Amino acid sequence: MIKILGATLVALVIGLITGPRFIKFLQMRGIGQNIRAEGPERHLAKQGTPTMGGILILVAALIPYLIFAGKHWDSLVVIILTYGSGAIGLADDLLKRRHQRSLGLNGKVKLALQVPLVAVAVFLALRYGGADTKLMVPLVKQGLEIGVLYYVFAFFLIAGFSHGVNLTDGLDGLAAGTVAVAMFAYAGIAFLRGETDLAILGSCLTGACVGFLWYNTHPASVFMGDTGSLALGAALAGMAMVTEMEVLLLLIGGLFVIEALSVMIQVFSFRYFHRRVFLMTPIHHHFELKGWSEMKIIVRFWLVAAILAGAGFTLYYLGNIAK
Repeated sequence: MIKILGATLVALVIGLITGPRFIKFLQMRGIGQNIRAEGPERHLAKQGTPTMGGILILVAALIPYLIFAGKHWDSLVVIILTYGSGAIGLADDLLKRRHQRSLGLNGKVKLALQVPLVAVAVFLALRYGGADTKLMVPLVKQGLEIGVLYYVFAFFLIAGFSHGVNLTDGLDGLAAGTVAVAMFAYAGIAFLRGETDLAILGSCLTGACVGFLWYNTHPASVFMGDTGSLALGAALAGMAMVTEMEVLLLLIGGLFVIEALSVMIQVFSFRYFHRRVFLMTPIHHHFELKGWSEMKIIVRFWLVAAILAGAGFTLYYLGNIAK
């Protein structure tokens, strides 16, 4: 427990202390966000805000992990997924900067790059990390054995959540706050399972997100960019995989599911019925165009994320007691 608390605190302090210098570094090199013209008009004021802040999160989380963790395979699998996806996001952010536009790597290219990453991570998780090919649900004794199809399932889970967090990262502090809540829930699950290394890693990522949030709250001084959002989404999915609570992620990370579903529903409706269900997607933009202030949307979405994560953790706890 002391190591877990220490790791959280160190990650938080690193983020708080190094934040100003890192932001200044980004500003000096002109690494700013390019805002897409199709978005809400008031977002144009955010043009040029430093981005690639995900680097700060990943560094702040890695240092205490290296200090406090035993580097067991379960946490190393999550590290591979997190920093591998972060590298893909960094390439995307660098391409955006080079072209001076809001579009970087093609979506299909991102998915293609994630295929070998996920394949390696899943293989290591199944062989060394304690994961298995059975999908479990709390309070349900019998799981669903899917065998080799687990590789396909894991790819959709990891790619889906990395891009789900990426979609959520559209308002100041929205993604960092909601990831911190969901990651904290998985750190708690890992602790209850006696998987200290995983609990330390989850706590490191939670503390790093909160430290970053200090500078990312509205009006944001820095954005996490795809470097952060792809990494954090993959980290959540990785934590779910090695704790064998993949299905529960749909509840704990329910806000990211809602954000992604809103885009899918909008695309489907417009393509086949030539009608829009929402004013704009992802769904947080819909509420912006409905007249909600940015802070109102962020705080309410944080509350929804906290309720869903709390419900998921409680469900796991009850299922654990019932065994």
